[in-house]
Amino acid sequence: MRNPPLLALLVTGFAVSAISPYLYRLLKARFVWFGAAFPLALFATVMLRYPQVASGVPVRESWSWVPSLGLDLSFMLDGLSLTFVMLVTLIGAAVFLYAAVYLRHYEEADRFFGFIGMFMTSMLGVVLSDNMLLLFLFWELTSISSFLLIGFNHHEASSRSSALKALLVTGAGGLALLAGMLLLGSVTGSFEISSFYAMNELITSHRLYPAIVALILVGAFTKSAQFPFHFWLPDAMAAPSPVSAYLHSATMVKAGIYLIARFNHEIGGTALWQDTILVAGAATMIFAGLLSYRQSDLKRLLAYSTLSVLGTLVMLLGIGSKLAIKAFFIYLIAHSLYKGTLFLVAGTLDHEAGTRDVGKLGGLFRAMPVTAVTAALASFSMMGVIPLIGFIGKETLYKAVLEVQPWGRVLIVLAVAASAFLVVVTFLVGFRPFLGKPRPEFQKVHEAPPAMLIGPFILALSGLLLGLFPDFFVGHLLEASAVSIISQRLGIEIELWHGFNLILLLSFVTLLAGVGLYLLRPFILSRMEGLHLPGLVKPSVWYEEALAGMLRFAAWLTSSLQNGDLRRYLAVIILSALVPAGLVLYSVGGFSVTLPADLSVTPYEVALTVIIVLATAMLLTSDSRLKAIVSMGVLGFGVGIIYIIYGAPDVALTTFAIETLNVILFVLVLAHLPKFTSRSRATGRLRDGLIAASAGIFMTLTVLQVTSTELSPSRLKGYFGSASLPDGHGRNVVNVILVDFRALDTLGEITVLAIAAIGVFTLLKLRTGKTD
Repeated sequence: MRNPPLLALLVTGFAVSAISPYLYRLLKARFVWFGAAFPLALFATVMLRYPQVASGVPVRESWSWVPSLGLDLSFMLDGLSLTFVMLVTLIGAAVFLYAAVYLRHYEEADRFFGFIGMFMTSMLGVVLSDNMLLLFLFWELTSISSFLLIGFNHHEASSRSSALKALLVTGAGGLALLAGMLLLGSVTGSFEISSFYAMNELITSHRLYPAIVALILVGAFTKSAQFPFHFWLPDAMAAPSPVSAYLHSATMVKAGIYLIARFNHEIGGTALWQDTILVAGAATMIFAGLLSYRQSDLKRLLAYSTLSVLGTLVMLLGIGSKLAIKAFFIYLIAHSLYKGTLFLVAGTLDHEAGTRDVGKLGGLFRAMPVTAVTAALASFSMMGVIPLIGFIGKETLYKAVLEVQPWGRVLIVLAVAASAFLVVVTFLVGFRPFLGKPRPEFQKVHEAPPAMLIGPFILALSGLLLGLFPDFFVGHLLEASAVSIISQRLGIEIELWHGFNLILLLSFVTLLAGVGLYLLRPFILSRMEGLHLPGLVKPSVWYEEALAGMLRFAAWLTSSLQNGDLRRYLAVIILSALVPAGLVLYSVGGFSVTLPADLSVTPYEVALTVIIVLATAMLLTSDSRLKAIVSMGVLGFGVGIIYIIYGAPDVALTTFAIETLNVILFVLVLAHLPKFTSRSRATGRLRDGLIAASAGIFMTLTVLQVTSTELSPSRLKGYFGSASLPDGHGRNVVNVILVDFRALDTLGEITVLAIAAIGVFTLLKLRTGKTD
């Protein structure tokens, strides 16, 4: 049986996401199982390709979309993308199952599943796309859908602010990414990512290479919250816990990591690329670990620890050795499993106990034993305790860091310190809420419903199984992923136990340091109580100042340009078109007008010109609206007669119809207008006259320039003339061009007019009334 195309997978994902709100309202409690079945079905469909991918042969599919722009619906499924597809769909299944119960009492829970389904499918599009422009399309869809999810509790100001912050930061990074992709496309002549495989030397030696690296990494760093773009992620914890578990541990924040890994072979391998991501990753790793130490909210603790791990993953890609890629792959899977679990556990504690403050939680083991065991399994993996997958990831990390020359010793100190802070977070999130004597305020707390327990428990148990049988589960994917990242197989087995050595000693040191920091935390925090970083070095302050400055500028611009004065609106529009066009003409030497040899005119042309000039003069000097309307009508009909003289009767008829309608409409509203008065000063009229005269002179010179230029026979002219009747079924070439060949352009113009009409209708319907 033929496997379904990857495009069909994505189309199905978006379609099911669109109908999910309706299904939620229809199925109600039964939606729990449908929610889990949706991502699992996507997972099963992709896994049909696993044998081919595991053998080292990527799946490639392509459909032509917009060839003129180099935009094709190209998809590729290799070891790297398959790994991310598995994480997105399997963790998605756990989150869907959990959220169906967690959000049961939310008023707008139905919309949530549409948003998160859209996000999941967009994330699949990111990791499956083989065309850069298509990847960017899905990339932006993840930003939009995450904005909707983070701001899901939109009645709360903190949720709205956090959603806006995430959108602005990742959106700005998306623009940088697009610019980098366009530059890369101009260098390579292609937007197909797989076509860059043999172009590394061409790309890295090009003069635009530094700009390409900077722009692409800014896009990746903003998405994956690398320093100094990290500040949006902790604030995004205002989202419901299922959102945090999905977006901020396993999917969205990993999109930037995926991007760096995907482009590592194509544009990496240079000191600029490797050193930049190594330094950025190491800085984020230790800086986020330090910031996590002061947190007391469960989700913010997990958010800062997520930042630290994301920095570690970026640092490993910066190291770029075979061992580093192995550590990257294992750490990626381990973190997704244990962090997704702990975010869901935090949500369960908040759901049942009513608080996320670690200082208030405790003694909940008897009331919530399944949640406690689940949290313990995930916590042991996060701490790096044998035999869980986190232990293998941490040991491989230490091995890879020690290989780095000449900064291995510095990096191992930073890695051990960052891992020690992760141990502190683990004690605070995974153990402290459950240990101690039961507290009176939590007497009514009970275990969460089964649907909220199944997903986290399976994720935590997966961390144990992957630790016990690492090579069996992830060995083939690791090899296939390594080919995508560094274009060579690793040939390194994944083993749980390597004996007593320096690496094991460092693991013990990490645990001891973490325990010590946890026990000393009250004392250290009391000493740090008055210490705060100055605003000058806090990126979040830079963001707030930049946002406030942008809003002030927008307010000034609005009050200056959009103050209700229609004459000013027209002046701005005319000058906005006139000044750039004039500068361009000046840069190329200005107009080069050649008057026609025959300037003879007929008497009726002279008469028509006189009528138009007199009508214009009467329009400008009129002291009555009725005179002005009549003058405008005469002026319009005079222009229509010009069309007749020069052989365009169809355009003339259109002009007559419009002018007649304008005159009728103006006359009908005359009775509703206030008394005619002159509201402008002489200086204002002089300014407006100069602007109007400049525009008129410019257009006149432009027409003369065009008519005095010898145009070569146009293929388009011949094509439209010959194709209008057989293809457009019309003998009037101009009309066929407007309604057939340029149909979308004409539709756009109609749409603009319709929107303007709706706006006018809305204004007319407004009535003044009582104000509160």
